[in-house]
Amino acid sequence: MENKKGIAILGSTGSIGTQALEVIDANADKFEVVVLTAENNVNLLIEQAKKFKPDSVVIGNEQHFEQVKQALVNDYIKVYAGKKALNQIVDHSDIEIVLTAMVGYAGLLPTINAIKAGKNIALANKETLVVAGELISKLTKEHKTEIIPVDSEHSAIFQCLAGELHNEIEKIYLTASGGPFRTFSTGEMLNIKPEQALVHPTWNMGAKITVDSASMMNKGLEAIEAKWLFNLKPEQIDVIVHPQSIIHSIVQFKDGSMKAQMGLPDMKLPIQYALGFPYRIKSEFKRFSFLDYPNLSFEQLDSKKFRNLAIAFEAMKKGGNVPCVMNAANEIAVDAFLKEKLSFLKMPEIIEQTIEQVEYKSKPSLEDYMFFDNEARRVANNLILGI
Repeated sequence: MENKKGIAILGSTGSIGTQALEVIDANADKFEVVVLTAENNVNLLIEQAKKFKPDSVVIGNEQHFEQVKQALVNDYIKVYAGKKALNQIVDHSDIEIVLTAMVGYAGLLPTINAIKAGKNIALANKETLVVAGELISKLTKEHKTEIIPVDSEHSAIFQCLAGELHNEIEKIYLTASGGPFRTFSTGEMLNIKPEQALVHPTWNMGAKITVDSASMMNKGLEAIEAKWLFNLKPEQIDVIVHPQSIIHSIVQFKDGSMKAQMGLPDMKLPIQYALGFPYRIKSEFKRFSFLDYPNLSFEQLDSKKFRNLAIAFEAMKKGGNVPCVMNAANEIAVDAFLKEKLSFLKMPEIIEQTIEQVEYKSKPSLEDYMFFDNEARRVANNLILGI
């Protein structure tokens, strides 16, 4: 790592993006920010650009273009706006690794374009593989690029597999904190409010991901992501509840041996690992002590209470466009829940009904994914309006 590694952060104003910039700031001798992008958070994007002096910034919402441009006019930073610019900026010659930290389906096309441009991907946008895992896997092979996972669970598996290239995986265990409603009865879950769902017991994340974690959809999305990242079958993936969030995931090999990656719950660690890969970088992160955690516990997840996890596994088994449809319906359902237009327990119903109503396609193209994403959103919105 003699030369600084050029980094593009897609979604620099979100939870992952801001923590990535903290990692880069602490390792200014190793990393250089080349591109920053945001959708609407103009003030924070301007603040980040003035501090890190990237070559270019992209504001997704074109209405904010003039404000960003005027604010950075004396900083000699190129300013672009709109989806087209976002998709094209990843081709920048100084970028070595693209951190995709955008939330939801929006991360798909920029990630595809970055792969086609030959860039390695630090993947924090799990929806990219959920929606189009088969296509993404094909493209990474064609363009000889690497996906390094940023999610703590997938980073854990990735780290456990180091040096195990020729050894067969029997099973992986994705750990889940259980979220804020782990001990709730079904009756107690009837009147859950958004403010309750937005309080996660161990992780600090954005609103959409936090609600997904509370409903266990996040773990379902992670299971589908793991299938594509590690070339697994659905039956090789299991989810276990681990409330302390110290063991981030486990790999079981064909001889019965198991490897786990452990550490305090801090997203900066997997972010730093992904950006620095294949090297580990010395950090000042707080160290784990077994004496602080004398008991590490594990529980089986109740998939009847948390129906979303079962829906995600069913979608993974069906394949085709079903995960894409499920993801779109979930994004609509979460948005409606946050706006108090839909109850917490109604979200899985909307997702299941959307999957039932949208036509199944076994071998979708990129254009098909775009069509079915829109179609699923239309159907889910209509279902919510009909409630």
